Amino acid sequence: MNICQEKYVTRKLFLEQIIFRTMKKNMGMADRVIRVIIAAVFAVLYFMEVISGTLGVVLLILGGVFVLTSLIGFCPLYLPFGIKTCKSE
Repeated sequence: MNICQEKYVTRKLFLEQIIFRTMKKNMGMADRVIRVIIAAVFAVLYFMEVISGTLGVVLLILGGVFVLTSLIGFCPLYLPFGIKTCKSE
């Protein structure tokens, strides 16, 4: 293994440790399903041109964030407030 590969592996392990330490699941299944449904509603409203312009784009991006956080099971906005909707492990 050359020096570049060693630096890459070290950096990758460091980032994984940071991510796994801070990004513990804090969303329950109901919360995740509700977010996906809301994202789907935003997408349908946007693509059927019920909402458009800046509002449409903002809601579409927000819907994408909802889907992403639902897939990961982690919501960064819950951290400062100490909210955890998932079952305790």
